[in-house]
Amino acid sequence: MSAMKIAVIGGGSWATAIVKMLSENLKEIGWYMRNTFVKEHILHQGHNPNYLSAVEFKPEQLRLTNDINEAVLYADIIIFAVPSAFLHSELEKLTVSLKDKIIFSAIKGIVPETGLIVGEHFHKEYGMPLENIGVITGPCHAEEVALERLSYLTIACADPKKAKILAKSLAGDYIKTKISDDIIGTEYAAVLKNIYAIAAGIAHGLGYGDNFQSVLMSNAIREMRRFIKRVHRMKRNINNSAYLGDLLVTGYSVFSRNRMFGNMIGKGYTVKSAMMEMSMVAEGYYAAKSAHIINEKHDKKIKTPIMDAVYNVLYEAKDPKKVFRKLSEKLD
Repeated sequence: MSAMKIAVIGGGSWATAIVKMLSENLKEIGWYMRNTFVKEHILHQGHNPNYLSAVEFKPEQLRLTNDINEAVLYADIIIFAVPSAFLHSELEKLTVSLKDKIIFSAIKGIVPETGLIVGEHFHKEYGMPLENIGVITGPCHAEEVALERLSYLTIACADPKKAKILAKSLAGDYIKTKISDDIIGTEYAAVLKNIYAIAAGIAHGLGYGDNFQSVLMSNAIREMRRFIKRVHRMKRNINNSAYLGDLLVTGYSVFSRNRMFGNMIGKGYTVKSAMMEMSMVAEGYYAAKSAHIINEKHDKKIKTPIMDAVYNVLYEAKDPKKVFRKLSEKLD
């Protein structure tokens, strides 16, 4: 099992960061991306021109392709790192089977077409066994990987052997890895923290200070615990890095695209104009709607005032000032 081949699906900043980590441990990595120009640029110039352009690659180490089927056929372990909104259209290109593959999701979002987190999507839509599905979560920003700043990853899989193989392939001098068996909980945490980061951004854009932000994050982790406990009950410590740590870095970091998106909304941008201004997808935008739908399906609605506030601003076009004034009265 230790000689397994790994391929990364995606050409964005997180995919680029994952390839960088893998390239320090593996002789060869498969890498699929849609953009032919970017593929050719990496082959000839040794770096991704659009994302983390300071990261240098050895082109001879990469099996670059614009054909997702070629990447899937090459690899035993496939890491998906595309925005959740594009996953369905990428998978529609597949003509080869995923049945004998091991899938790890580095996608921090819910698949809009099915309303499922990525692991559940592969299990229910593609019949993949749960022991062949895993998740890569932080706290870890792609930009800090590029700068080789000390970062932490949690690799979750029902089969600890598979989690250990990937953890070893990603670990390095500045990357510390640990494994977990909470696939669903860690993946939901990775999705929900983006919604809370948008909330933190809106608050910042509206002029709320650090005192409010600390109360917001304190309430957010409790809200996250309630939500995850309802959708997947098991013993977990919500204060661990994969949950609380990932929430904090996404809520506070200048590298957080979700916080940036929220900040623009708080400053008066419309959702459409904020999206056009950003070069990267803010996963929390899609997650806010999906989480709202999941919550609405429960007989007894989960108490989620922060997620409700973000949903009302993004999808009901409610005034952020009024929404957050009401929210501030519900927090403790």
